[in-house]
Amino acid sequence: MRPSPVLPISLTGVLLFVFIPVFLAGQSTNNFNQGSGTTENPYIVPMTDSEIAVDAILDEAAWQRALVLELKYEVRPGENVTPPVSTEVLLTYDANTFYAAFRCCDPDPSAIRAHLRDRDTLGGDDWIALILDTFNDERRSFDFIVTAGGVQFDEIETQNSEDEGWDAIWDCASKITDWGYTVEIAIPFSSIRFQRKEGPQVWGFDAVRRYPREYPHHIGLFPRNRSNNCYMCQAVKIKGFEGASPGRNIELDPTAIGFRSDERNDFPNGDMKKQSQEAEFGLTAHWGMTPNLTTNFTVNPDFSQVEADARQLDINEPFALFYSERRPFFTEGTDFFAALESIIYTRTIRDPSWGLKLTGKEGANTIGAYIVRDEITNLIFPGSQGSGSTSLDMANTSSVFRYKRDFGSRYNVGLLATDREAADYFNRVVGFDLDFRFTPTNQIQLLLLGSSTKYPDEVTNDFNEPSGTFGDRLISFEYDHYTRTWGWWADYEEAGSNFRADIGYYPMVGYRNTEGGLFRTWIAKPGAWWSQFRVGSELNYFEETDGTLLTRRGSLWFSYTGTMQSFIYTNGRKSRELYNNHEFDLTYLQIEAGFWPASNLELSTYTIFGDQIDYANTRLGYRFRINPWLSYNLGKHLRLSFDHNFERMHAQDIRLYTANISQVTAIYHFNVRTFFRTIVQYVNYSYNPANYTFTIDAKNEHFFTQLLFSYKINPRTVLFLGYSDNYRGDQDIELTQSNRTFFIKLGYAWVL
Repeated sequence: MRPSPVLPISLTGVLLFVFIPVFLAGQSTNNFNQGSGTTENPYIVPMTDSEIAVDAILDEAAWQRALVLELKYEVRPGENVTPPVSTEVLLTYDANTFYAAFRCCDPDPSAIRAHLRDRDTLGGDDWIALILDTFNDERRSFDFIVTAGGVQFDEIETQNSEDEGWDAIWDCASKITDWGYTVEIAIPFSSIRFQRKEGPQVWGFDAVRRYPREYPHHIGLFPRNRSNNCYMCQAVKIKGFEGASPGRNIELDPTAIGFRSDERNDFPNGDMKKQSQEAEFGLTAHWGMTPNLTTNFTVNPDFSQVEADARQLDINEPFALFYSERRPFFTEGTDFFAALESIIYTRTIRDPSWGLKLTGKEGANTIGAYIVRDEITNLIFPGSQGSGSTSLDMANTSSVFRYKRDFGSRYNVGLLATDREAADYFNRVVGFDLDFRFTPTNQIQLLLLGSSTKYPDEVTNDFNEPSGTFGDRLISFEYDHYTRTWGWWADYEEAGSNFRADIGYYPMVGYRNTEGGLFRTWIAKPGAWWSQFRVGSELNYFEETDGTLLTRRGSLWFSYTGTMQSFIYTNGRKSRELYNNHEFDLTYLQIEAGFWPASNLELSTYTIFGDQIDYANTRLGYRFRINPWLSYNLGKHLRLSFDHNFERMHAQDIRLYTANISQVTAIYHFNVRTFFRTIVQYVNYSYNPANYTFTIDAKNEHFFTQLLFSYKINPRTVLFLGYSDNYRGDQDIELTQSNRTFFIKLGYAWVL
């Protein structure tokens, strides 16, 4: 088995790599190390009363008495093997702040990947992470990540999901040296939630280093059992934080937005004229009533997005598309509201005027609730073979309530209720769920919901929806078994035809689905050219609630990860599907692949080809789609990315349509707080009208540009200056500018 290639190391680098860890170990001889990291004998984190300047130099007296731990295990791709580099983490705290520092040795510091990026963007760089289970319930952690270039990333991680939309206010610094790099971190206790108790607290803890070279090595504090699917159950324990206080824990975030919009009212003729020019002021307030219970209130909130949604192919798609939520009021605390299905999907809330949210955890009890006033009512009308939608100029009040009760570290039971009310309209969903991890390798999840809905008469008539008050149920069950080498699962879902979840994303109802799958994993030994292989299969059976077949599908898939951070995933599928009273036999293949040919270049592609239903004309077609993507760092400051989507479909051996979506993004980072970004997006849909059974335009074009200057002191103290415009065209009209917008936003986080 041939060894993987390694980077050349100079004699000086070798000497540094050998002696720097010894030197650092010598520096740590005065450190205050107590405990063994177990539940019975946690590591003791000492308190300091001396000041710490966050500058990545680590010359303060507080670091001489800090708890020092060594990251001894490579946990991925290697399996608890000796890591290729040496890493130490140092921990201490005072009454208001938790401090951490890292010493990251590197045999070749010139190979450290440390590019300037926007906050919450890692991009394949070297980084370190703090994983804090502050409630010590082994279910949820606050993750703080810092790249070697000083870029911040934070999220909340649970056993089933990751909440990357969560943003905290904290400080960090990094510094590349001639032996590696250092990172220093200061996290105010007001930025996290933790136990409300007297005396010392015990937290679950991990420290992780990502060392991306031929492989993306992940190095941690403790060995990972890959047959135990509870990550934080295996974490070390740290003890301290007596007297830790979030202070008054009040944050006021006023915002001011000014914008001007010009439009060509007599499109494509006439001049661009001012359509609107406004200034808007809003306020969001954050109050940590206790260390573990938080209230958020917003009035005239800033729900503007400074980055457009990535354009998705929407040709030949029978169901509504899904778009990720980016608005801070909704992204914060999403893990409190998560369930087995997407019953809460806040993108349905389009134009909110005010909102109130409460989230927290008290002992074994977790609660989340919010109420929002929305000036527009968006509706999705689900079905078994497709969905429709509309938008009503009608205000509504949307409310969500979520409660979970933990039983030990493996079991919880929850309640869920949503309600949306407007004139002559309501939608209410209520039910319960459970999550049982009865062994380290086995998990059962169950969700039972019922809905009650009443639409306005015009909706009932225009969209053929039921009249009066109607309702139905949703049942979702999932069983998972995962070990180091084997995995299998079995799922069952049933959604009645009259089930509605208007605050959720549930575009398909009137079906029963039974599915199951099995896979086998092979893990390489150190030095191999590959790191992991997987082979698996899956079976699905969809039917309408009356027993009519919708889809019967089988698939066989294969995945590989290996040298140059490469990956390949292939999935061959064969199915029989019903659409519009016609049955179709389909065979198609999906391929995904990517790798890093150089430290500053990432390439990937997604391809699918084979049989596909022509939903517009109810017949069999053949589709080919390819989506290449690349990201290139030109030095430390400039990043270029290109994303293209191409799809062509034939029906009756004649071209039906060709679709192209291209996006080019260029970002120049002046530092970790400031960047200038340009986005250019071009969409071209070309149809063959002769191959359609109805009248359709031969061409549709759209061209979008956005320029943005961004300055962020923290996630909520920001300055944005921007410009965007849109061009439209078709077979009769050349691309012509239809509108343009200038905007400025000022936001400030006032922490009391």
